[in-house]
Formats: sequence, structure tokens, C-alpha cells
Amino acid sequence: SEAKMIHSRVCSSEARHSTLSPSVWLIHSFIHSFIHSFIHSFIHSFIHSFIHSKPLPKSADVVVIGGGSLGCQTLYHLCKLGMTNVVLLERDRLTAGTTWHTAGLLWQLRPSDTEVELLAHTRNVISSELEEETDLETGWIQNGGLFIASNKQRLDEYKRLMSLGKAYGIESYVLSPAETKDLYPLMNVKDLYGTLYVPKDGTMDPAGTCTTLSRAATARGATVIENCPVTGIQVKVDDLGVKRVKEVETAHGTIQTPCVVNCAGVWATKLGEMAGVNVPLIAMHHAYVVTERIEGIQNMPNVRDHDASVYLRLQGDALSVGGYEHNPIFWNDVSCNNCVYKSDKSFTADHKPLMGEAPEVRGFFLGCGFNSAGMMLGGGCGKELAHWINHGRPEKDMCGYDIRRFHHSLTNNNRWIRERSHESYAKNYSVVFPFDEPLASRNMRTDPFHQVLQEQGCVFQERHGWERPGWFNRGGPAPVLDYDYYGAYDVPKNTDYKYSEILGKEYTFDFPPHHDAIRDECLSCRNAVAVFDMSYFGKFYLTGPDAKKAADWLFTADVNKAPGSTVYTCMLNKRGGVESDLTVSRLEPSPRGSVSSSQHIDSGAHKQINKTHGNYLNEKTAIHKLCDLCVDSRELLQEVLNSDLSNDAFPFSTHKIVNAAGHKVRAMRLSFVGEMGWELHIPKESCLPVYHAVMAAGAKYGICNAGYRAIDSLSIEKGMDLRPDDTPLEAGLAFTCKMKTSIPFLGRQALEAQKAEGLRRRIVCFTVDEKVPMFGLEAIFRNGVPVGHLRRSEFRFAIDKTIGYGYIRNPDGGVVSPDFVRSREFTLERMGVTYKATAHLKSPFDPENKHVKGIYG
Repeated sequence: SEAKMIHSRVCSSEARHSTLSPSVWLIHSFIHSFIHSFIHSFIHSFIHSFIHSKPLPKSADVVVIGGGSLGCQTLYHLCKLGMTNVVLLERDRLTAGTTWHTAGLLWQLRPSDTEVELLAHTRNVISSELEEETDLETGWIQNGGLFIASNKQRLDEYKRLMSLGKAYGIESYVLSPAETKDLYPLMNVKDLYGTLYVPKDGTMDPAGTCTTLSRAATARGATVIENCPVTGIQVKVDDLGVKRVKEVETAHGTIQTPCVVNCAGVWATKLGEMAGVNVPLIAMHHAYVVTERIEGIQNMPNVRDHDASVYLRLQGDALSVGGYEHNPIFWNDVSCNNCVYKSDKSFTADHKPLMGEAPEVRGFFLGCGFNSAGMMLGGGCGKELAHWINHGRPEKDMCGYDIRRFHHSLTNNNRWIRERSHESYAKNYSVVFPFDEPLASRNMRTDPFHQVLQEQGCVFQERHGWERPGWFNRGGPAPVLDYDYYGAYDVPKNTDYKYSEILGKEYTFDFPPHHDAIRDECLSCRNAVAVFDMSYFGKFYLTGPDAKKAADWLFTADVNKAPGSTVYTCMLNKRGGVESDLTVSRLEPSPRGSVSSSQHIDSGAHKQINKTHGNYLNEKTAIHKLCDLCVDSRELLQEVLNSDLSNDAFPFSTHKIVNAAGHKVRAMRLSFVGEMGWELHIPKESCLPVYHAVMAAGAKYGICNAGYRAIDSLSIEKGMDLRPDDTPLEAGLAFTCKMKTSIPFLGRQALEAQKAEGLRRRIVCFTVDEKVPMFGLEAIFRNGVPVGHLRRSEFRFAIDKTIGYGYIRNPDGGVVSPDFVRSREFTLERMGVTYKATAHLKSPFDPENKHVKGIYG
């Protein structure tokens, strides 16, 4: 495919005028590349054999291992935070690993607001900051970027990126084939739908960048030691039984350190093994070829043809061309001696990097697994990783990159790692659709309801290894089959694969064909009764003699209520950002003398609560729950439960142990979808009998199964969107904070300062009268000026409107007051088209929360 693209997209003048056929010319070019690479590698190794390592310091505050993009960026940003006793160890020479072979492309637009911000920081560091600081050039070339679309869906994706770019001030244009030809005369545009042109994209020189970063870091006090392979990492166990980094062993000595940063790229797994840390990534060979001189190619933009899975990087008056195929060669299957212009790249299970502190060992941080994006994400991720190390957490929302997002049952499962990482590589250039799901390594973690829900047509989603209900297909069961590697490696490709066919129909930026099925689930919840399997939500017990003291500090709300109460609250970081929103239920004190009180913690689906290192927080994996039986659920459940469910006997936000069809369960009167409902927390062995009893009793009420796609639509009508970089005040959740009490809690000081200063950003709800699909990332304009973008958006079936939530800023940097929102007109831009929007400071659906309290009419 690479050879075909070189010939069809950009034809070499030498190839055109040569008597050689295109195929022979490509072989000639490939051999030329092989010789060049062999000579370079030979000289490289010969010289290095005579170079000795610098003397090692006896100790360091941080040891960064790996002298590629991430290692050098992390070292530089640690120094910028004031850390000087830091060391970088490189087994060979700087950039000798994947970084030396990388194309060094930097694109500014990605389908993630966090990644757009990370890329912006990298660009700033490389294009201006380093040169101003060191008077050295990094090799930055701003020649622009061009994305090719060979079909409508791809062009729609580019239009979405263009709209998001406007919220960040990124200049971009969607071009017609004719306009593309004017920009890039050598390009064959006959089969194009259009292109996305970003003028200020460019190319980094990997060696120049890393050299400049290392010099800037050493000027600030850091030490860079090359030709110093790490041979071991020693770990100690402290008095509380916690494993911590103790020292790094090398071929030239030992460094005492409490902190190691694994930036070893394709060797990261081996480095993790030294410390007993699982690093779930797979290394694969990535080959590229370099053309000979092409007349007229100078100063042309770099090109990505995502549909052909090929990139073309301008390299002087030639092109470097590489791609991503469905049958990559796994690194552990081939000797390094067999590679020509080989760039071994590490890929992860969800196509996101591995960052943060490892759960197995304190002080062991990761900065690896960058899925071919290490150079472009390096600056932003290096900065966040430095903050993680120095301040205990990053500045931005890095939950999607945090190594702790993977359960240990997955990170030590070789099948899961290999299959998912392969799919990650094979889909590297795939369109990022709103409702995509992996096909690899499925059915790894299932709950007791899985089989019975599958038989009823459940189309499952995968989250953190769990199979959770997405929505219910009217056409019968659609089981997930074993992974077929897309037919590669002689693995028979799955045929008549219903789940894959359904998933393929969801690949759209319009309303999906199963929109009506999800609508019916939502309307059943609003108008009749629906049952949701939410076993996926985490459940923890906080116990011990200091449980109350811990709860006061951890939770923003006052949870010191009477047993049987449930409180909605948040958990913050010290900067006031929301790490989790959750419900806390007070249980009866334990009869054991050592436990004075306990809290039941029901965490939000998109967050995790990590175990403490004492005996306070314990995960109960045997409990599953059936929850949110809505609207007519009181009458239905009254037939199943042996308890009075009236408002007086069982008020909203309370819980009690009841009998359900002969089984002991905990019933909680809560709702995630804005209707009257109960959660039933059921022991594992009782799940199916209770489920069948509920469904049998609900038949006359029109009960239906519903999934998380319905939850997303229903919950957004009540609306919020939270990340660790959002505060409760910005998110409209001030009511969850015990600010009127004198009780201290984590993040309170930051909230008090923010309240005194005034909000510089605020969440706003928007509705659009036109029936148009939106999924998040749409730009928000206030009187024609961009002020933010939608975080999430869904369709409101109850009123037949699109609804979205986004955080807006004042372009002047001032306070975003309620009057700032009310006083102007707003529009939303979707794929380059603007729509008039109505702004709401409160949820437009049941703003007084009467429904969840059982007040209707």
C-alpha cells in the first residue's frame, strides 16, 4: 500500500523520466535506504563502543530512564519546576531508540480537547521557547499539514476538527479537490472528497529537539548520562507494607533515588519487570522508505492520507513515507538485525499513552506507550508528567492516560495486551467515531447478568475490560466473538459476525440507524419503567476507627448523617478539581469493636477511587446492583420488595436492607436519570433470581431493559460534566460543598479563593431547536466570538431537541457571571455549520428535581 501511494499521490521526477518501472524504482529506493541505514548504524555503534559513561551521582531526587522525546521533555520540565538534582540515563545515545527514526510530524488538531492542548504546548516549546532559552535551533519547520479525505465520513471528521480548532484559535481550512491541487500541484486529486489544511503544522527534528532539551536541562542543573544501561531497580517495603523505589542499578554503579520515570519506549516493559510493575504495551516494527529527489516538492505541506493509512513527510526535496497495516510484525518475533529504516513503535490497548505512578510501586512513574505520537505529544505530556512527579498530580485531565485506568487482571494478561495493542496499531488512522467499540480482547470481565442480557439482544460496550450494556437490539442476540486479527497472521476472519455488522452501522456522524431503539429505552424510562444493569459502577467500603475523620476530609459534603442516609458529594484534589462525584451511604456501625463507623461509597462510572494504604478503603467485588427503576417503579417494586416504598417510609436519598423475592438486598432510593427510582445492591448469587422477579412483575407496567447509551441521553437532561480540572463551583455543584461549616476538606482552600475571585469559566447548558446530531467538541460562539466548546452532547428524546454542555470563558479574561451568559446570543458550530442555541444556567428538564423525589404533575 505504501508503494502504491508513493506512485499515485506524488510521482518522483526521477521515476517519471527513468526507464525503470515504478516497482523497480521503488526497490531501488528501498535498497538505497537500506545501505544508508546500515552505514549509519555501523558508524554509530563503532563510535559508541569507545565512549564511556560519565561518573554517576550517588543519589538523585528523580532518575529518568530513556533519552528519547519523553525522557528529554520530562527532564526539561522537571528542571523548569525547580528540580535540579535530576538525572537522565540513556542506554545508548540520546534519540537512539524510536525517537531517532520518527518522522517528527506535529499536527495541531486531534479529536480530543486535552490532546489539542498538549500538542499546543509541544509546539510552543519546540518553535519558540527552547530557542529563546538556549539560542539553539530545534529544527522546527512550519510547512503546514494536509489531511486527505477519500470519503464523506473522513471529510466530516475533518470538519469536526476544524470547528474544534476555532475554539482554540487554530487556523485551518477545508479545501475542495481543486483548491487542494492549487496548494499541492504534484498531488493526484481525482479520487478526493476534499482535504483539511492546517498552515501552522510542521516538522520537528528529533535529534535537534532532544539535544536542545538536554542542554537546557543541564544548564538548569540536571545530569544527562549516555551509554549507561540500567540493569536493575531495587524496591523497598516501608513500615506500612507499601513498595517504594529505592535505587537504580546500572553497568557503571548505583543511584539512590525515591523516584524513577520509565521513558524507555519499546524497552519499557523490560524496565517495569525490574521493579515488579506491569507495563501493558506491545512493540511492533514500523518501516518507512525515503524517496529520491522530487522536483517541485520543496516547501510543500506534510500529508496524511488516513484512508490509505499513509503519511508523507517532507524531507528537504524528498519524501519520507510510512504507513500502518493490519499485519504489523511484533517486535519480539523478529531480530533487530533484520530491520531497514525500522522504527520500533510501542502501542497500547486503547491507543493512549501510559503515564503516572504505577499502582504496584510508589515512586515508579511511566511515560511510555505513545502509539507513534511521542514527538508531538512529548512537550505537553512531559510537562504534565513533571507536575505529576513534583506536585502529586498533573495540571490537565490526564485520566485517559493514567496507567491506573487498567485493572491488574488486564495488565498481566498477555492475550489482552497483544490483541488490543494489535487492534490499536491496525486502527491507528481510523476515523474516530462517537460510538466505536473494540473487537479485540472482549468478554474479559463480565457480571452475573451478562448472559441473560445478551440473549435479549444486548449490544455491549467495553470499559476497562468490563462488558456493560450499551443498548438493546431488536434483532436478537449479537454476541462478541473471539478476535480475528482482521484476518492477519493466517487467523480465519469472522464471518456472519452480527456484533461487528451492528457496530459498522454505528460508524457515522449523523444519527445512527439504531437511534430509534435508544429513543424507546429513554422514553420507557420517562413514561413507564426501565431497568439498568449498573454493576460496572465501583463499590467500596470505608471502615475503621478514623472513618469519620477520613470522610470529613475526603468528601466535599457533610456525610456525617444518621445510618440509612445517602449523600451526593464530590472528592477533590488540592486545587479544587473534581476527582470523582459519588454517593456516600452511611451504614450501621459494625458490631466489631475495632470499627466505629463505615461509609458505602458508590463511585461515578467514569472515575476510580484508589485504595488507601491502611485498612480503610476496601473494594467489594462480589456485590452487583440492579438500579434505576423509574417512574412507575414504586408500584412495581412494591410487588417485589417487603418494604413500604412510600415517600414517608422510604424518602429520597435513603437506603435500607430489604427482602427481594426471598433474597436479602440493599435498596437505595437514588437515580442517575432524573426519575424516581431505586438501586438494588444484590449479592452475586442472588442477582439473577431478583432480576427475573423484577422483570416478571414489571411486564404489566411495560418494563424494558435499557443501557448506557440511554443513561447518557437521560442524564444529560439533568446535566453536568466533570473532570479533575473542573471545580464544583464551575460545574454548578456548589451545593455539594460544606462551605457554610467550619469542617476542613481537601480542596476547600482553593474553592474559597475561587469564590472570592469570581468564576473565570462556567458550565452552560445549550439546546438547539433543529434536529441535528452533536456529540461534543462543537465550538461555542457568543455574539460570534469563540468562548469554548461542548464537552458532551446528546439528543433529548423527551422534547425532541439536541442538548449539550460546555465550559465557557470570557474572551477578555474576566469573570463569567450569570449576566455574561444571559446578555448575549449563542451559536454552536458543527462541521463548519452554525446553529442558533439557547443557553441555560439550570437544567431545562425538571430544574427543581421534583421527579427524583416522586413529585409528578
